[in-house]
Amino acid sequence: MRNVSSPESWAYLSRVVEGPSIHIQEFITNGRSADEIAHGVRTRASWIGALGPQTQNRYTWDQPAQDLARAQAAGYTLLTPDSPGWPGENIKPTFHCEYPDDDRKLSLNEEAVAPHALWVKGEADLAKLLAQSVGVVGTRTATQYGRHATDDLVRGLAKHQYTIVSGGALGIDTIAHQAALDCGAPTVVVAACGPGYVYPLSNEPLFDRVVRAGGAIVTEYPPGTTPDRHRFLTRNRLVAGLTQGTLLVEAAFRSGALNTLKWANAMNKKTMAVPGPITATESLGTNLAIQNKQAAMVLNADQIHECIVRTGDFDAGEQMEMKYPPSLTQQLSHNELRIYDALPRAGEGSRTAEEIAADAGLSIGLTVHILMDLAKRGVVQRERKEWSRTE
Repeated sequence: MRNVSSPESWAYLSRVVEGPSIHIQEFITNGRSADEIAHGVRTRASWIGALGPQTQNRYTWDQPAQDLARAQAAGYTLLTPDSPGWPGENIKPTFHCEYPDDDRKLSLNEEAVAPHALWVKGEADLAKLLAQSVGVVGTRTATQYGRHATDDLVRGLAKHQYTIVSGGALGIDTIAHQAALDCGAPTVVVAACGPGYVYPLSNEPLFDRVVRAGGAIVTEYPPGTTPDRHRFLTRNRLVAGLTQGTLLVEAAFRSGALNTLKWANAMNKKTMAVPGPITATESLGTNLAIQNKQAAMVLNADQIHECIVRTGDFDAGEQMEMKYPPSLTQQLSHNELRIYDALPRAGEGSRTAEEIAADAGLSIGLTVHILMDLAKRGVVQRERKEWSRTE
């Protein structure tokens, strides 16, 4: 069992190593504590190896107490692998922290690595909050179609008890968070900036609402870190990595949301996309993702749930059958339908079996047999020697 390290050591590592570090993860996997790693970085110990060059420009930024105080002032706490609420069950199967000499499986690049610390505002038990979760991402310039689809799907996922995870950006992200809040589902914002920054600023009321409703704002960046472009790409891997699956609602050809889908595929997570109009540039990225088998096409929340849960646990097709039962005529066999079509509507007269058989092009014996069966099912009615529909 690894010794519990001080929050100051974790905070120091969060400051001097921005974002993920394959070297820190290797040390942790091999039994080094954060206290040992932090001391090694501070003293430039020879055993830290490649972590030395990685921290060369920042190892003197030794301000953990200040960072913890700034985070606390902004309402954040520091969550680490030593913390009870650390989402280890989500992280372990996602980010392969053991690296044998096989070109480091999974890696898209050096950032395909687990976070070593997370700054959290709101519900700090991420293990519980993310136990059943879906990442919902898409364009910042959502169309009315994308807005409606996002709202509908999130509300459906809420009925399946999913936590909705997104990046807090304008467009699809914002709509996903809002829809979750509106129907009482927990939601998590994965931010690309540190405590003390709010981005986008226009979403500050939304983020406050997320926290008040029992959700969380999560970032791996220390206090004061600005929301620069490269941090959004690194953030995307967390949206994919902390959830059971990623749903792409609406995305143009070069939408940044496609980066999240790429991460999810690399991590062997469930990837799903909502088809859009073939004439809409805003749906070109999603449609191509489906066409290129980078994402499964989904049409409703039940199908998303079926994709994520174990095979056989849930049948979306069965749910669709229950929601949209077949009409009377859709339940009839071909010959039954021929006879049904030869019958007048209820209240519009009736016909003999011979007339019905002639019109349907069937033998009189088969016609009578089918009529008797349809009568038992309440589809047709008989009055003396003549027949008609019941409705």
